[in-house]
Amino acid sequence: MKKVAIIDDEAAGRFLIKEYLALFPHLVLIGEANNGVDAVKLLNEFKPDLVFLDVQMPGLNGFEVLTHLEEIPKIIFSTAYDKYALKAFEVHAVDYLLKPYTLERFKIAVQKSESQNIEESLKPFAESLIVEKQTYPERILVQIGKKLIAIAVQEIIRIEAYGDYSKLITQKDVFLSNFGISVLETKLNPTDFVRVHRSGIINLNFVKEINKYVSSFDVVMQNNDVVRVSRGYMDNLKKLMY
Repeated sequence: MKKVAIIDDEAAGRFLIKEYLALFPHLVLIGEANNGVDAVKLLNEFKPDLVFLDVQMPGLNGFEVLTHLEEIPKIIFSTAYDKYALKAFEVHAVDYLLKPYTLERFKIAVQKSESQNIEESLKPFAESLIVEKQTYPERILVQIGKKLIAIAVQEIIRIEAYGDYSKLITQKDVFLSNFGISVLETKLNPTDFVRVHRSGIINLNFVKEINKYVSSFDVVMQNNDVVRVSRGYMDNLKKLMY
């Protein structure tokens, strides 16, 4: 059994999908929404496996809805506008149903959703969300097992390089990001996040104290982690001192 949600601002569009879904008893409808704001609440609460998602909706459009989700399900876009097709596939949607579509076309989309490996499809999708976001992200998607969860950027105490990846240290846990530390440095708000070492970024909001030595500094974070400031990045810290 797989949980399914329908997000579409048109009642006729939701009705058609429900009619077609009745032919797939293993796909169980757990809810529907007719606007982007309610969609975010629904999807974060029930965490469906598959979502039929419209693009143009009140509140938030389909792409904006995805950036607010705690976990990313498989997505089949369902819309009357073909101009969004390229972007849909750029964010690794399972399929793109252009209204009006037939039952046979609907079946093909469902088959794609069942044959596609979710772990392979969601990883590049998560990466595309953080890369495409125009402003500094408030949440970052990280992978835990076969799930993607969203953590609030403001909860990150510090970031530590981990080979080609990065460790995100919070008060509660340590998460692994698919991005290297240099990429994260460009994506996070420099007002809060400062590079202090080739392998370290700190969140200034969690700085407890700074120990100054003859030619170096150590930053003590609120969780008592000590981060060495290397000579090459010392100016990043000095320019914040008054």
